[in-house]
Amino acid sequence: FDSPRSSRPTSSRSFNSTSTSEVRATMAPAAKEFYEDQKNLNKLCNFLRSADGPAVREAIMMDKRVYYIKGEKLVNFMVEPKKGTKWPKELPRFSSRPDAIAVCKELCNIQYIHRSEKVAKGELEVARVRDFDESAYFTWIYEGDMTNKNLMTTALIIGFLCCTCFPIWPNFLKVFVWYMSVSLLIFIFFLVTLRALVFLFVWIIGYELWLLPNLFDESLGFCESFVPVISCEKTKDGQLMYRVGVFVAFFSFCYWAVTQPSEFDGFVKGQGDFIKDLYAGTLLSDMSQKDKENIDKPKMPSLEDLLKKLDSADEEEEKELSEEEAAEALLDSLVEVEEDSYD
Repeated sequence: FDSPRSSRPTSSRSFNSTSTSEVRATMAPAAKEFYEDQKNLNKLCNFLRSADGPAVREAIMMDKRVYYIKGEKLVNFMVEPKKGTKWPKELPRFSSRPDAIAVCKELCNIQYIHRSEKVAKGELEVARVRDFDESAYFTWIYEGDMTNKNLMTTALIIGFLCCTCFPIWPNFLKVFVWYMSVSLLIFIFFLVTLRALVFLFVWIIGYELWLLPNLFDESLGFCESFVPVISCEKTKDGQLMYRVGVFVAFFSFCYWAVTQPSEFDGFVKGQGDFIKDLYAGTLLSDMSQKDKENIDKPKMPSLEDLLKKLDSADEEEEKELSEEEAAEALLDSLVEVEEDSYD
């Protein structure tokens, strides 16, 4: 009975090894033939240059910012991607390192990547040797799918042109933009106030709780600024006195608001009037409503303005004539005085 039991695992292991080798043998030619097509190779490069691809570093080469990676890390990622990587279903996986190296050599030949050498910290230069080597550094020349970048550039140019043409916009669009701007400003103000109040209430208890803690982190992208939604940590030691002081100050303010309702109600009413004036556009108004409505119309002088100018011109001429007559009268009087003296 011992001999059959000992032979069974051996047969199963031999079957598994042969089946694995057969799968690899069938997968390798398929992947090799698949990536010989230029379109499929572009799809692979798009995946490698995406956020799910291997980590790259930034450097300066020929006064331009470039992204580079070591050949060994690129091959390792192609053969065994990092955990959590979603490999595209339409792209076959690499079964061995020689297959991945062959594709990397092809990338060098078609100049999707080129070999580089480190000159200083954060600076690269083009290497004289062009062959692929796992120990060398390679800079990405292939920029990936440019559709999104071109669309964003087009949208930026159109938006810039629209902003420069703001004076000729129709009035309803100007009002819409004004309401949107005011609403966004009020939303940001209340969001910041809410974050501060929530932090204050929880900080008094002994914890630091932030809503959207990365909201104002300039080093993160737009989507990353909203992750995580909440963060909560215990406060550091030595802040008990500060928390007690803030607690006393806050509840003193609440007591004042309750015991002095007239003043607090006036404060609330003033805030409401402030928001109404902000939406109405009369908060910082330094011109009449008529001038604001006709701000885009060409300023042409009316008939009344022209008549007023003519009247003012006539008055100035009369003043000049009266001054000349007074001077002549003065001279005549002087002459008469002299003649009388001679007589």
